[in-house]
Amino acid sequence: MLPAAYQLPAAVVLLVGGFLACFFGYRLFKVVLALFGFIIGALAASSVFGATDTTPMVIAALVGGIAGAALLLAAYFVGVALVGAGIGALIANLIWTQVEGDPHPFVVILFSVAGAVLATWLQRYVIILGTAFGGAWTLLVGGLAIMGDSGPLKAAAQGDVWVAYPLNPAPGMTWLPWAWIALGTFGTVVQMFWTGGDKGRVVKPNKKKGLPKE
Repeated sequence: MLPAAYQLPAAVVLLVGGFLACFFGYRLFKVVLALFGFIIGALAASSVFGATDTTPMVIAALVGGIAGAALLLAAYFVGVALVGAGIGALIANLIWTQVEGDPHPFVVILFSVAGAVLATWLQRYVIILGTAFGGAWTLLVGGLAIMGDSGPLKAAAQGDVWVAYPLNPAPGMTWLPWAWIALGTFGTVVQMFWTGGDKGRVVKPNKKKGLPKE
């Protein structure tokens, strides 16, 4: 968990990153990858130190965030497959949570591979869905933290399951999954019809000249 003095800036980063991902994820895919890489890297690195180790924790968060952003940017060309794999893993957990608890790791891997393969065929739609719902969740977590609820940042830093799995909310937050689904759906619609456009990251061939066009 980050020191109290740094929790508000961290919440602002989550809020801004979530907003950009939710409503402009397809158009700003590289930016979104860098932001989420920074957030994941910072949380992972800072969790190594205790709450009283303020300076080492902040340094670790910065170094980890930069490393995470660089890693996801380096994986830009397979970023769509990674998004598809993440969606596949989420679907597996959603199905098994409703049936018999946590899925077997092999099932999660199978769904992740299937999601990655499908993502390469349906690139634009997978990016939009993945960034809209991922951004919606990040936006909600950041928004709750800014409004004074320290639970999301504590849970994120400590690896609590409800932060990683939106459909398994913390006690007293049963409304959160529904808000996430509604916001993610709205973000998907906004990207599909406005901010996503028909251009973006997918290069289309020019039938007349045989050259790619934007």
